[in-house]
Amino acid sequence: MKIPAPAFVLVLVGVACAELAPPERSYKILMLLPVSSKSHRNVFMPVAEGLADRGHKIVMLANNPPASKHPNIEEFDHDLPDFKVEGMDLFATRADPSGVFNLFQKALPEIAKKLYKVPVVKELYDRRKEFDVVVIDHMFNEVVYPFAHEMPFITIATPGMDSRQSAVLGNVLNPAYAPSLMKSYPLPMGMLHRFLNAVEHIMSAVNWRHLDVLPPVQKEISAQFPDLPSLLDIERNQSLTLLNSHFTMNGVLPLLPSQVEVGAMHCRPGKPLPEDLESWISGAGSEGVVYFSLGTVAQGHSMPKKYRDMFVEAFKKIKQRVIWKYEVELEGISDNVLMRKWLPQQDILAHPNVKVFITHGGLLSTQESFYHSTPVLAVPIFGDQPKNGLNIQDSGLGLMLVWEELTVDLIVNSLQEIISNPKYETTAAEVQSSLRDQPDSPKDRAVFWTEYVIRHKGAPRLRSPAAKLSWVEYLMLDVLLALHVAVFVALYVLRRVLGAIASRVFGSQTTGKKKKKRE
Repeated sequence: MKIPAPAFVLVLVGVACAELAPPERSYKILMLLPVSSKSHRNVFMPVAEGLADRGHKIVMLANNPPASKHPNIEEFDHDLPDFKVEGMDLFATRADPSGVFNLFQKALPEIAKKLYKVPVVKELYDRRKEFDVVVIDHMFNEVVYPFAHEMPFITIATPGMDSRQSAVLGNVLNPAYAPSLMKSYPLPMGMLHRFLNAVEHIMSAVNWRHLDVLPPVQKEISAQFPDLPSLLDIERNQSLTLLNSHFTMNGVLPLLPSQVEVGAMHCRPGKPLPEDLESWISGAGSEGVVYFSLGTVAQGHSMPKKYRDMFVEAFKKIKQRVIWKYEVELEGISDNVLMRKWLPQQDILAHPNVKVFITHGGLLSTQESFYHSTPVLAVPIFGDQPKNGLNIQDSGLGLMLVWEELTVDLIVNSLQEIISNPKYETTAAEVQSSLRDQPDSPKDRAVFWTEYVIRHKGAPRLRSPAAKLSWVEYLMLDVLLALHVAVFVALYVLRRVLGAIASRVFGSQTTGKKKKKRE
């Protein structure tokens, strides 16, 4: 059930009332996401536009062509070919889930070797001290940490909470209940799941920092900037991270003041649809519409033919109309299916006659389904998508299917279950209500804290003292060892003392008895 306009007007009015104070001056802000997808840029853009609307000058370095038309935003594409997500066959990674990360391990050192030779990147690096703050995509973008050396430094965690990054900030998450970045288990976790989750927390950090990911990047960066501290030391200097998460969608976790949740800040109320789409959706009547999109990275034409044919046949068997985002023409589709290369996703999801969203489970698409109160049929492909799909299913917002288990009947039955069972619609409305019930908008919150870091020259008081501790000190292993030694020594001394006393007392008694016998 979509919230009618009058019901969320108060929410929007409340956000409008909590306006930010005018900035003290126009800031210059450098945003760096050279290793990222379009979806990552979609997380950065609301912050960039929110800051630009307040008169700040934004310079953004990415690996996609410029998209913003805002006069205060200047975008640059480094145009290196080593990491272009559009050409990836992500379905091929399902046989080897580590394949996508192997791709990063291969690409990142190459990007580190070439990036600072790109003229626009070299110019920006030489000018870096002109900026008031540097904002970096937290994952896979350590290659631009040299920009952040001796600079106020913010990260945007596009996938939300990352336990590895959280530990760097001084907030080590407890694997007894905190999921890892790529996997989650039903709560409360049993002993086996807690063990597996703890191993994933540890191995993720060890692999990233000391084995496969960062060391080869560090080697290339050190060759070009021999006088810089290590990338890990620069990483510890970050003042703040903006988390693309919210407790209504991702669960409750303890946060530091330097960890600010801004999840779903790219979401917005739906706009009127083009006439042809509005007519198609409204014309579906009470049966409604199913919307199908695999996002921007896993494009529809990369779907293996056997799965594509299953969806084609399944859509022939349902009463609903279907809107399918698909990049090439497809033969054999039924009359109830409308296919387009591009679609205004949020405006479609906001329409009250859209009953189900079939999605790959990307984080932004998942957030949009929550924001617009649309039940979900998730078919995750890679990365954190299976985790998001499980979250959708466990939260009662929809169902999750596995590609290798798909059949035509399974697709049809799953759609009909979601459409006919009111619990999914009810749960979606409840989550939407909680998500939208905030004292300020996530975008305003991101803008405020970005300006805060600049105003307070890196905001050192935001930083947890735990960030300066080694893992031995943080876990108090040295203290626990000392306590164990002290207890051992105390028990040993006590045993010797009691033994000596017992020997003297009982020994004298024994001597007395022997003396009496002799007498």
